[in-house]
Amino acid sequence: MKNTALTQKHIDLGAKMVPFAGYNMPVQYEGVKVEHECVRTGVGVFDVSHMGEFMLSGENTIALLNKVCSNDASKMVDNQAQYTCMPNKTGGIVDDLIIYRQSETEFFVVVNASNIEKDWNWIAENNDLGVEMANLSDEYSLLAVQGPKAAEAMQSLTHLDLANMKYYTFDKGTFAGIDNVIVSATGYTGSGGFELYIKNEDAEKVWDAVFEAGKDWGIQPIGLAARDTLRLEMGFCLYGNDIDDTTSPLEAGLGWITKFTKEFTNSEALKTQKEAGVSRKLIGFELIDRGVPRHDYLIVNAEGEEIGKVTSGTMSPSLNKAIGLGYVKKEYAAVDGEIFIQVRNKNLKAKVVKPPFYKA
Repeated sequence: MKNTALTQKHIDLGAKMVPFAGYNMPVQYEGVKVEHECVRTGVGVFDVSHMGEFMLSGENTIALLNKVCSNDASKMVDNQAQYTCMPNKTGGIVDDLIIYRQSETEFFVVVNASNIEKDWNWIAENNDLGVEMANLSDEYSLLAVQGPKAAEAMQSLTHLDLANMKYYTFDKGTFAGIDNVIVSATGYTGSGGFELYIKNEDAEKVWDAVFEAGKDWGIQPIGLAARDTLRLEMGFCLYGNDIDDTTSPLEAGLGWITKFTKEFTNSEALKTQKEAGVSRKLIGFELIDRGVPRHDYLIVNAEGEEIGKVTSGTMSPSLNKAIGLGYVKKEYAAVDGEIFIQVRNKNLKAKVVKPPFYKA
């Protein structure tokens, strides 16, 4: 079990620690509802240092990214971030990731913690273009400072203009007295904020500075449980639940990051799938009957016939209703359609809705 540079901080704060993607991680501190509300209305801090970071550099970096990723890296400009995925050769997804263009020849790539080795090997196998690769995952810590008050609360720590940093852009500068911190206007909560990429040796100093700067805004540490409820309210996919090696980006509603203006891994097959239409779709749903949907619960029609499976489900703290994502046969995917979730042998009525579930 790996620790992050901040593990002792979480233990000292009384966090409940759990194994996650091979790391000892804080799942909650005060409680999921309190932490969730803190991010929706104020500012909270997640330690997500388990995420993986690669640096790709060289004149063929864009060509390599365009070969392995579904989105088009050639459309990016310096200091822009892009959400994308890496399709496999059989119609599924190796991983979803964010790429950061530092220059035309340098890209910082952030991948899911559970897929670090798999993603590294996949990119390396496809790297016949002489692109230099460096795995920096064990060198970096990552803090997500999220919520509508994040910019205001953090501005005293940096010369960067946080309030005017556009979504999915980033800059590198001094933060909390530390040079070369990557400050990115990204996150997994839908409530605004920033992600801070810092070297491990500076993590405690930045953590302490962030909490000192944010104390007048009611800043709190937030665990992975609230991170999951926040992302699910936005309908954001979680790798291993809503997308994996068997789900196509088109089935998952990720056609917007699947650009057929270029060739990439399995692009011909995916193009054919787009033209023919998918046989199943990832949908959002709200429970009408009382109950809570969970991963792998069956989705059935009015006759009780299996039509799909739940991939993510929870009781939404913001909406106070049960919500979820799941794959269903395409004929059941229409918004406002009636479906049923099997919970403890009962078929609970639900309605198909279009995410995000939560709208600020």
